[in-house]
Amino acid sequence: MITGPAWSEKLRNEIGKAVIGQDAIVERLLVALLANGHVLLEGMPGLAKTLLVKSLGTALGVQFERIQFTPDLLPSDVVGTMIFQPKTGEFTAHRGPIFANLVLADEINRAPAKVQSALLEAMQERQVTIGGQTHPLPKPFFVMATQNPVEQEGTYPLPEAQTDRFLFKLIVDYPTADEEATMMQRWGQVTQQPVLAPASSGEELLGLRQEVDRIHVAPTVQGYILSLVRATRALADGAAKKRYLTFGASPRASLALFQAGRALAWLRGTDYLSPALVQEVAVDVLRHRIGLTYEAEAEEVTTDKIVAQVLEQTPVPAK
Repeated sequence: MITGPAWSEKLRNEIGKAVIGQDAIVERLLVALLANGHVLLEGMPGLAKTLLVKSLGTALGVQFERIQFTPDLLPSDVVGTMIFQPKTGEFTAHRGPIFANLVLADEINRAPAKVQSALLEAMQERQVTIGGQTHPLPKPFFVMATQNPVEQEGTYPLPEAQTDRFLFKLIVDYPTADEEATMMQRWGQVTQQPVLAPASSGEELLGLRQEVDRIHVAPTVQGYILSLVRATRALADGAAKKRYLTFGASPRASLALFQAGRALAWLRGTDYLSPALVQEVAVDVLRHRIGLTYEAEAEEVTTDKIVAQVLEQTPVPAK
């Protein structure tokens, strides 16, 4: 059976042919694959968010589809519709691009709420409804969405019910000077483009999840996860001295910390989940699951700062 570090290395090597740097983001994407979770990528234009997801799909060897979200997109453009067949006189389901293993929802916040809500059933239930009939989505199935944090014209904020369904919200930052110099040297020629090959498969990924499920989580670590999540709800309580949050993290956050922590432990080659690994994924799991008050925004308090405060103030178990 392949080990976590070996599986991670072969996928990283393949993705690295097209994407330079972003090692932490790539590791989080692999964690999401193992934990059966969706990912929201936020970053400025030109930071290779789309290329990263496309390269991941190629390296994983699964069917990849990209949906460019626009204001005029319709729900049927995502999930599909019923089409009349003149020869048979019947309606048949025409499946949309959502029927893929890895779906890139590019600039997801450019589509109206009706289109965004079309993803809710797919993301949570791994199925869609077309013409009153339920159609299961292929296994494995992931949605990886991108959004621009600064361009607000022609965009729609994602509803909390939808953002809560993302395992991670990852912030994609600018590359270092050395990484950017390497990009120019490697891809400066117009005719030179990266060619990737599958380094894994969907079937292998489904099998590896059984190994992730064997990662031991001590009761004290489970209690630590619950303490972190419930601490965010306490900050949203009206009895708090200074109320920075309008709402705390949902029970999905507890499950996400549990599942993502075990997946990260397996990737790192350990057979148990430690509090340190929970702390590593906490910000990415919680930053999009809490809501800031107007007072917090006025004081330039961010969700990342709130999560850091929770991590600092919550007692850490010995193991």
